[in-house]
Amino acid sequence: MGRILAVDYGKKRTGLAVTDELQIIAGGLTTVDTTTLVDYILNYVKSEKVDKIVVGLPKKMNNEYSENMVRIEPFVNRLQKLLPQIPIEYYDERFTSQLAQQAILDAGLKKKTRRNKALVDEVSAVIILQSYLDSRRFGR
Repeated sequence: MGRILAVDYGKKRTGLAVTDELQIIAGGLTTVDTTTLVDYILNYVKSEKVDKIVVGLPKKMNNEYSENMVRIEPFVNRLQKLLPQIPIEYYDERFTSQLAQQAILDAGLKKKTRRNKALVDEVSAVIILQSYLDSRRFGR
């Protein structure tokens, strides 16, 4: 069994998370500059078996896509062409940034660390992935 890779796509930075090989637990992988994201993922799948990629679906409260979708869709299309053997799935990412900031705050990290936007992006990717795993487990 391979890993599931999650992407919290951002205009400048993108947070990445990954499961263990049994696809039970989500953990932070890294945050990369979005301009290098495709290359990073291509290199990652060369060294690790990835069964699926989950991309955060940016939606507003009224269920419409947010403005970030105009950047995410071309990214996903390019990735599908480059990695046709790996299925890519969208998963609702509403509230993940707020949940990530709260998780970082609850962890008791110092103020300087809490301001690290790259950390928020990575934790957001973890939340997207863990929510995805939970939804599969509980049939939501």
